[in-house]
Amino acid sequence: MTERAKLAQDFHNQGYNCAQAVVCAYCDLVGLDRETAYKMAEGFGFGMGCMEMCGALSGAFMLAGMKNSAGLDQPGTTKGQTYKVTKMLKEKFEQKNGAYLCRDLKGVADGNVRRSCPGCIEDACELIEEYLTK
Repeated sequence: MTERAKLAQDFHNQGYNCAQAVVCAYCDLVGLDRETAYKMAEGFGFGMGCMEMCGALSGAFMLAGMKNSAGLDQPGTTKGQTYKVTKMLKEKFEQKNGAYLCRDLKGVADGNVRRSCPGCIEDACELIEEYLTK
């Protein structure tokens, strides 16, 4: 586990949700301060609050957008490429864990827990760190 993934785990242990833990561990690499990152990601934990898309993976998506977007200087010009990156991250995450929805990862319907929240944070960190540092 990388140092930043360990930091994300520490944040999660301090009460950050899964999305906040991932975003805050890498926010400095994309020009965000931790307070802003924490607030921005708050609604994305617990599978965006309703056990849908894994919050840790959603946090990785936010970071990918921050890295890739041209911003308001060139509106719309980079979103296609960003969608490709988020698709790639989702596919790698799903391949590793057998699911990307929080409820499936937690085994709500079938009792088969595929990955713990700390495990999802670790996996999201591994994927986004590879992308952010290449």
